[in-house]
Amino acid sequence: MNSIDIFPWNENFNTELAEIDEQHKKLVRLLNSLASHVAFQSDLPTVNILFDELTDYARHHFQSEEALWNQYLPEDLLEVQHKKVHNEFVEAVLKLKQEQMVTAENMALEEILSFLARWLAGHILENDRYLAYIVLAMRSGLPLEAAKQQADEKIAEARHALIDVILSIYKNLSSNTWQLMRELAQHKRDDEFSRKLLLAVEQSPSSIVITDLDGTIEFVNEAFLKATGYSRDETVGRNPRILQSGKTSGETFRTMWDVLAQGRVWQGEFVNKRKDGSEYTELALISPVHQADGTVTHYLAIKDDITERKRVEKALRDSHQQMDSLLNSMAEGAYGVDTEGNCRFVNQSFLRMLGYASEDVIGKHIHEIIHHSHQDGSHYPAEECKMYTAYRRQEDVHVVDEVFWRKDGTSIPVEYWSQPIIIDGILTGAIATFIDITARKQAEHQLRIAATVFESQEGMMVTDADNRILRVNTAFTKITGYPPEDVIGRNPSILRSSRQDQDFYVAMWRRIHEQGAWEGEVWNRRKNGEIYPEYLTINAVKDHKGRVTHYVSTLTDITLRKSAAEEIERLAFYDPLTGLPNRRLLQERLKQALAKCHRSGRKGALLFIDIDNFKTLNDTLGHAMGDLLLQQVAARLQACVRENDTVARLGGDEFVVMLEELDQDIYAAAKQTERIGEKILDTINQPFKLSKHDYISTPSIGAALFNGIEQADEMLKQADIAMYQAKTSGRNALCFFDPQMQDRLIAKASLENELRKAFSRRQFQLYYQMQVNAAHQPVGVEVLIRWFHPERGVVSPAEFIPLAEENGMIVDIGRWVLEQACAQIKAWQQLPAARGLVLSINVSPKQFFQADFVSQVQEVIQKYKVEPRLLKLELTESILIEKIENTIATMSALGAIGVQFSLDDFGTGYSSLQYLKKLPLNQLKIDQSFVRDIAFDSGDQAIVRTIIAMANSLNLDVIAEGVETEQQRLFLLNNGCNHYQGFLFSRPVPVGQFEALLQ
Repeated sequence: MNSIDIFPWNENFNTELAEIDEQHKKLVRLLNSLASHVAFQSDLPTVNILFDELTDYARHHFQSEEALWNQYLPEDLLEVQHKKVHNEFVEAVLKLKQEQMVTAENMALEEILSFLARWLAGHILENDRYLAYIVLAMRSGLPLEAAKQQADEKIAEARHALIDVILSIYKNLSSNTWQLMRELAQHKRDDEFSRKLLLAVEQSPSSIVITDLDGTIEFVNEAFLKATGYSRDETVGRNPRILQSGKTSGETFRTMWDVLAQGRVWQGEFVNKRKDGSEYTELALISPVHQADGTVTHYLAIKDDITERKRVEKALRDSHQQMDSLLNSMAEGAYGVDTEGNCRFVNQSFLRMLGYASEDVIGKHIHEIIHHSHQDGSHYPAEECKMYTAYRRQEDVHVVDEVFWRKDGTSIPVEYWSQPIIIDGILTGAIATFIDITARKQAEHQLRIAATVFESQEGMMVTDADNRILRVNTAFTKITGYPPEDVIGRNPSILRSSRQDQDFYVAMWRRIHEQGAWEGEVWNRRKNGEIYPEYLTINAVKDHKGRVTHYVSTLTDITLRKSAAEEIERLAFYDPLTGLPNRRLLQERLKQALAKCHRSGRKGALLFIDIDNFKTLNDTLGHAMGDLLLQQVAARLQACVRENDTVARLGGDEFVVMLEELDQDIYAAAKQTERIGEKILDTINQPFKLSKHDYISTPSIGAALFNGIEQADEMLKQADIAMYQAKTSGRNALCFFDPQMQDRLIAKASLENELRKAFSRRQFQLYYQMQVNAAHQPVGVEVLIRWFHPERGVVSPAEFIPLAEENGMIVDIGRWVLEQACAQIKAWQQLPAARGLVLSINVSPKQFFQADFVSQVQEVIQKYKVEPRLLKLELTESILIEKIENTIATMSALGAIGVQFSLDDFGTGYSSLQYLKKLPLNQLKIDQSFVRDIAFDSGDQAIVRTIIAMANSLNLDVIAEGVETEQQRLFLLNNGCNHYQGFLFSRPVPVGQFEALLQ
């Protein structure tokens, strides 16, 4: 409400006691507020509140004054009389409060204002000032009586000024008050019209918005508030852009402003967003508001929510489209007719099979077009047609073998179905579907021919498309022992022997589905339980549409042939003494392994093993003991390797172990090879029992890795050379062909040993890299570990973190980083520039999947008494590959106490989107590999836009790492990414330098 200083403050009111003058000023302000509300005829409750506030403050002020006067004039008559005046003022105000409720407005106003003005001038300028002069004199050292005398003199000098002030107040009072009264009547008339207009606007079912020419909202009605969910305080003074969802085209807004700029009315639709984020569609009518002189001062918008109408319209369109799509996606021909037999619709399969265009049949009698003749060409009257008459009787019809006629005059054999269409109990027509059975008839003809040759000397079996046996011949029964009645209707799997695993049959059926046939050897079981080898061929029988209808199998018992072949193979490819593959078979397998390694990228290795001092054993105990030793060595070697590895004997005391499917990383593959080699060393070193003799033997082992070599002989040569290196080094040893590989393995072992000592020697240090928002303000920091070795210098995390992951030390390192980070959060609460920064630490999968990881984090947070929301755990995408339910449970438990989560290096690994939406994440972190070339690489730009859009749709924050240039930052900013980390803002630095950056 407007406020008028009916009682303006005048410096002549000052008593020269500052504490009293300040209270007088507030008292005057309260008097002005009360007078203004009375003059402007505020509602009674509001005026009563102001009366109460004035009374309360007057009591407080009087108590303050009386305490001061009593300090200097205790029990003095002046002090007693002054207190009485105070009480009378409070009583008078309370009386005026009661009277103004029953007195005529003008009289109440005049009485209130006259009383307040007189009392204000008289009390402050005479009573309060006089007592103030006495107090000031006594403070200067005068006794009470002398102080009174001095106050009398000073107050007498001020009488003239007092009269001037009072006259000024009354003049001002009269002028302001009666001016208000004259305006009040006009205000009441205006207010009455405004109330009626406002009531009509407020009760309008349409949303109404009034803005100024800059688009700033000046008024909204109740319907607008209900439609948008905003309050008036949240909308008035703001731009309607707060409702924009981003789905209304820019062209719509440009057209709207062009029309309004021409002074014309614009009508159109917006897709807007309510306060709660839900979207709705509005039909808006916006018009300029013209004043009497023709100038436009405002815009008036009347808007209606048409979301439901749009939804219904779309549903109808979708329904029609779905019906059309359904009909046209059918392989069967389909058409509909009315009760007269006239065609109302056809699908694409109808037109394709019969060769018509839609205009050839729509609206015409369908029987006369496609069903006019029998198969022999004789006339087929519509009255005799089963399909034509059945729907008119409201009956379903199904005819297995009939003919339709194409546009070119040829016939097509069909199977068809017809059903009546009944809507609300009224027959409106019928729908018919049919299929071309040409291929079926041809297949039936072929089967009749095939039946004459079915009874051959080979076993034969026919199944349906679901692999149920339909028929077998006499030779089948002779081979398997099963008569027809035992197998008809059953699956051929009753013949399986379990010699081949499930993968064999999966591959067999894949080949049949892809190529239509398969042939090969299988091991089956006869009815009497005997297992036998069989040569089997399976052919798929398909109809004209390529659909499988049957499978035809022929089977031949190859027991005798198989036995002979196996004996030949055993003699050709296996060592007679040990039963191991010989050199010939090893070379074949080695060639295949080298080719497979080249395709897959996975490494392999050869271990060339020579038994030390084997000749001495033969010379001392004889060749029989030597053969026994070789057999036992062969058995021990097979026990040391995996099922898919090969153990071979080249001859004499030389063995070769071929390892396959090792790691893709050459160093990891070398480590795997070394472990197996050491296992062989330990196993061969165990005592052998040779008849009655205990014998100790040792091997010399040479190792060679598949590393780009494609020749089997070259691989064997390298392994042989490495074996001789082992012998020359003292026997009973393992040597790699590549000396550099040996050096690297030693170097890795040395680094691992130094890593284990780094904790106790305090060689780890944490560095901090700043994370900022769009305004370059620090909002967080990522904690990065550094290893400072006294001799190696700075060891890269890329070198020691994978090693720590491999040997399990990453768990201890992660726990140490967590402790240090929480301690730093605690310390920064005393540093204003760092208080509130969120610290992000990286958590490895091994650390995260510990059973007590949640309790670890909770204990450290409680230990340092830090706010959990200031700790953010960065997880990699590898966590999404496995244990997803455990991941969600762990994140939810920590998220419940406030700990935040960020998905690090997003987009570089394996992301299961169906699980991503379930994870209680706070942030996605765009990997620096996408940011590096983002200024010019369209592929990286598309990926980053997708990640930002995905984060927005999941209500996640998004931050980009590796931001080094202003161009990168601007691209990210313009595409909705408002948080950054990289060299553009700060390199990772020690804590002291980081704190200096914050300053």
